[in-house]
Amino acid sequence: MMFDESHLTEDGFLDGRLRILQPRDGYRAATDPVFLAAAVPAKQGERVLELGCGAGVASLCVAYRTGALPTGVEVQHPYADLARRNAARNGLPLTVIEADIEALSLAETYDHVFANPPYYAGGTPSADAGRDMALRERMHIGRWIAVMARRVRPGGTITLIFGADRLPNALIGMPPSLGSTVVLPLAARIDRAPKRLILQARKGGRAAFCLLPPVILHAGTAHEGDGVDDTMPLPRSILRHGSGFPPLELAKTGPRKKITEIDR
Repeated sequence: MMFDESHLTEDGFLDGRLRILQPRDGYRAATDPVFLAAAVPAKQGERVLELGCGAGVASLCVAYRTGALPTGVEVQHPYADLARRNAARNGLPLTVIEADIEALSLAETYDHVFANPPYYAGGTPSADAGRDMALRERMHIGRWIAVMARRVRPGGTITLIFGADRLPNALIGMPPSLGSTVVLPLAARIDRAPKRLILQARKGGRAAFCLLPPVILHAGTAHEGDGVDDTMPLPRSILRHGSGFPPLELAKTGPRKKITEIDR
C-alpha cells in the first residue's frame, strides 16, 4: 500500500534546492535529517548507507552536498516508495532497500553509515501508525549502533542524531570496534540545554572521547515574533544551502577550524 496522492505535500529543503514529497499526516522530516546529513564526512563517489531513511531527506541532502552514492534502508513500504520518487524527482542517486535493519542481508560494507533513529521513549502514541514507528523508540539505540558498526568499513564513520537524554544508552551500546567518538550538542539558544546531539565514531578509531562545545541554532534568548529569522550563520548555511559542519574529528584538535565557523 502506498500514500494516496491527495495525502501528500511537496516541501522545499535547502531553500527549495530539494523538493520532497511527504505525507500530510504521517512522519514529516524537519531539521534533524538535514543536520545529520551535514555531519556525514562523505566525499564524491563514496558509498554511504542510511538506516531508516524515511522519505529520503538525509540521504538526498548528503548526495546533494557531497556527490556520494547513498543507499537507504526503510522498513515501511510507503516511505520507501516516497524515497525512490524523491530521488528521481530531484535527479539524485538513491538505492532503497525495504527491510528491518536487524534483518539486513547485505554482504558489503560502506564508507559511512548514518541514522536518525526513533528516540522518543515515552508520551502518547501517535494516531498515525507510520509516524509512531518513525518516532517512538522500539529498539535500544545501542542495537542501532551495533548494526551500523557491522555495515561500515574499517576506517569509516558512523553518525547519528538523537535526543540528548539517549546519550547514556548510546555510549553504553558502543561496540569495541568503534572509537574516536565525538559528540556535538545542538542547543536552540545560548541559555538552553541541548535537546539534540550528533554522535560520530570511527571504526578502528583510537582517539579519546570528545564532547564538543554546543552549536547554538538561534541568536538571542527568545524568538521575537513571526517572520523573524534569528538562525545563526552555521545552521542557516546548513539548512538553506546544504553546507556541512566542519569535520567533527578536526574540531577537537585545536586551531585548524572551530566548529562554529563556516567557509564563506
